Amino acid sequence: MPSSRSVRDSILLSWQRSEASLVDADQPSPAYFAGIDVDTTLTRAARPVIDALASELTNEPVCIILTDAKGIVLDRRGGDPGLIRKLDSVDLCPGFTYAESEVGTNGIGTALEVGGPILVLGPDHYSGVLRRFACAGAPITHPVTGGQLGVLDITTQAQNSNAVLLSFAKLAARRIQERIVEEANALDQALLSDYYAACRHSGGSVIALGDEVFMINAHAQAHFDSTDQAALIDRTRDARGGTRPRTYLADLPSGITARLAYQPTFLGHRLAGGIVQVREQRAGLRNAGGPARVPSLPGVVGSSALWRRTTQEVLESASRAEWIVAEGEPGTGKLTLLRAVHNYSRSGHRLAIVDADDPALVTAVASELESGSDLVLRHAHLLSTDAIHALVDVLQGVRDSLAEDPWIALTVATGQSGAQDELDTQLLRFFPRTVAVPPLRHHLDDVQALVPHLLARTGVAGVTLSPAAISQLMRLPWPGNVTHLRTVLAEVARRRRSGVVELDGLPAECRATTRRHLTRIEALERDAIVDALAAHQGDKAAAATALGMSRATIYRKIRDYAIVT
Repeated sequence: MPSSRSVRDSILLSWQRSEASLVDADQPSPAYFAGIDVDTTLTRAARPVIDALASELTNEPVCIILTDAKGIVLDRRGGDPGLIRKLDSVDLCPGFTYAESEVGTNGIGTALEVGGPILVLGPDHYSGVLRRFACAGAPITHPVTGGQLGVLDITTQAQNSNAVLLSFAKLAARRIQERIVEEANALDQALLSDYYAACRHSGGSVIALGDEVFMINAHAQAHFDSTDQAALIDRTRDARGGTRPRTYLADLPSGITARLAYQPTFLGHRLAGGIVQVREQRAGLRNAGGPARVPSLPGVVGSSALWRRTTQEVLESASRAEWIVAEGEPGTGKLTLLRAVHNYSRSGHRLAIVDADDPALVTAVASELESGSDLVLRHAHLLSTDAIHALVDVLQGVRDSLAEDPWIALTVATGQSGAQDELDTQLLRFFPRTVAVPPLRHHLDDVQALVPHLLARTGVAGVTLSPAAISQLMRLPWPGNVTHLRTVLAEVARRRRSGVVELDGLPAECRATTRRHLTRIEALERDAIVDALAAHQGDKAAAATALGMSRATIYRKIRDYAIVT
């Protein structure tokens, strides 16, 4: 740590955090992130502000720097060639992170840590190579949520520093926040216009989804009780941020099956949000006599209303030899369900399974169908245009023949087709029904039955999960669906071959409930924090020391990653 001369308390505390983070005081090496997103709410709002500020400071030896909330440099403007060369030499350029934990005390990272504007003069820097600079950083916060979006920093050489730098930085940050409000108002107005139009024209239940806006009309509030409304709101999570129209089905606690039609709203090329129109759909399991009984299928586990309805739809298709598309996210159990239904409904027929990436795909499909086999074509979303055209000829030949129709099913991963137009207009016209196989996060009640079933498949007998551990698994989003759950349980069985596994025996990724997608680095950081907390019996201060981070940082990370302690 630098010598303890008389310094401001904020700088001294920053030095202590830097030391605890094991920052190299001589030559720090900030991490680099490729592929930074330069078209965000922050960058769009900041661009004209930075342009104007750069023109005001044209003849000044200063550089204007914009970072995101992690201290990653997004933009850098101005500065004479000599200053730019010096900044390049310390990696203060786009893509590099200037978080305090990476390079020590500096105008960017320290502003993020303290949550307020700060002027860091040359000797204030923790790292020796940065003491030739002075920097003024002002955090940019979201005007609605108050969350940190980034920092506007003005950097110059140390001998040129003065208090005006901080005034300029704060003014620019304030202007950026004002522009964020202006853009949000325009986006919200576009969304509101579509919302009112949908309410007028549909006469039914309508929900509006935006980044900071959620609206549900009076019809929906009157038609659905509070528990059904909560289920509808949860189901709309999958639609939020979507740029293409989509349709979803939701089995509500009351027994109603609702159809949700999502339509995105744009302002120019920017997504403002989307409108969801809700219709009650009485189909599948629901009829006048109550729910139909769904038979137990070997190898398939699940008793939730949504899973039973999905199973019933596939059973109905197989019983009539109706060609079907099973669509869903990877790992949802599409093939497992199709195979189980075939074994139950068409056990007298052979089932052939062909992968779309088979080099002899068309020949294999034609051969199997000529022999009278039923067929599942896996991963149809990977089919090339040429393969689709060839398969159309084969399927047309089957349709034109007088022989008994085989049962044919395709599995398609949601939204991943490489030849979507040809798949939709040419191949799928042979398939009158598409069944949406739901992601695990939409039928989490089935996790309780899936856990013992999947543990038994690991081949390790005698391992069970405690109620607390199963409850925790039921709170997770499972981006990899049942396949993801099976991988986690295989890891549990590898570590523990008998007895009851408690919450602390679950892998690190299962002890954080955040639903946002984590980068690989964030996932590694989350796992390290969970492991450190477990190693120190939940002592956050000891875990922070072991990880080389401050207590304030570990508390913030625990909150950000929703780590269960």
